[in-house]
Amino acid sequence: MKKTLPIFIIAAIFAAAPLIDITIPIVFTNDISSPGTLLVLGIALTFAGLAMSYDILFGYTGLLSLGHALPFALGVYGTNLAMIHWKVPYVLAVVISLGGGIVIALILGSLALRTSGVAFAMVTLALAEAFAILVLTDPVRIFGGEEGLPIAAEQLPDFYRGVVNTKYIYWTALVFAVVTFLVSRLVVSSRAGRVWQAIRENEARVELIGLRPFAFKLASFVIASAIASLGGSVYLLLIRGANEGTASAIFTLAILVMVVLGGAGKLWGAALGGFIYGILNLRLSGVATSDFIDSLPNWIGGPLSEPLFVLGVLFILLILYFPGGLISIPARLFSSRRSTGTAGS
Repeated sequence: MKKTLPIFIIAAIFAAAPLIDITIPIVFTNDISSPGTLLVLGIALTFAGLAMSYDILFGYTGLLSLGHALPFALGVYGTNLAMIHWKVPYVLAVVISLGGGIVIALILGSLALRTSGVAFAMVTLALAEAFAILVLTDPVRIFGGEEGLPIAAEQLPDFYRGVVNTKYIYWTALVFAVVTFLVSRLVVSSRAGRVWQAIRENEARVELIGLRPFAFKLASFVIASAIASLGGSVYLLLIRGANEGTASAIFTLAILVMVVLGGAGKLWGAALGGFIYGILNLRLSGVATSDFIDSLPNWIGGPLSEPLFVLGVLFILLILYFPGGLISIPARLFSSRRSTGTAGS
């Protein structure tokens, strides 16, 4: 109970956001309870859950997938397509999308995990890119191409419709993030989780003790994909539609950045990295078009007007000075202070 107490305290604080009329300067331009701010926070919470799902795969199992955007995009498109073409309500569409995502993860994981290392990364990248091209070119005329697909609003519950009900979508994103954390911690603390970490350290040794790494890696792949798919269904509510950007290789790299930014192999770190990335990515887009940036010389304002450039610079600086991610900063500072105190005495 003590181990789960912090997450419930944090969840309670976040749950109160729609009820609090305060402004956080610089970070948000409006009150926290405003629909626009709640959407930003909802996206950040969804990214936190997505980052934790990737941390299971990369941080705990040691599998560098460059296609984790694929299950997320399947969740976005699968849920929307089920509502549009089968006329099913949102909750049932989520279940259908999740079931389909798990089946696809089993099939693709069984193929991709026949390889390892760089080859595995390239195979997963190729699979994700194939889906991204399919969505973009839209040869079957169901994905909407570059324009994407607006959400089938008529299939949504009443409490998900209208700007005034944004708080319910925000709370859904919060529930997704909290449940993802609890489930992820449960699985990484289980016997399978310990085997994943052993595979990450030395796969050959796992084979020597009579275990089958392939089965455990496939389980990690499927669980991570299932969580990502569910996150895609939540993301659909937040952006009110499906677009090809969710399936792109750039977005997969963004997921990797989220995890490394917060701290790979630590769920709290992945969650923190995903949340901060979500906030920065959205807020920097606003800063990029501000009068302040426009007033700067082109050689400065040009790069600063690109959110990806700013995020990239921050990422590089963090890797150089805090390779363990944001979650490692307190320990590093405490260790440095203690070393200074010891030297002084």
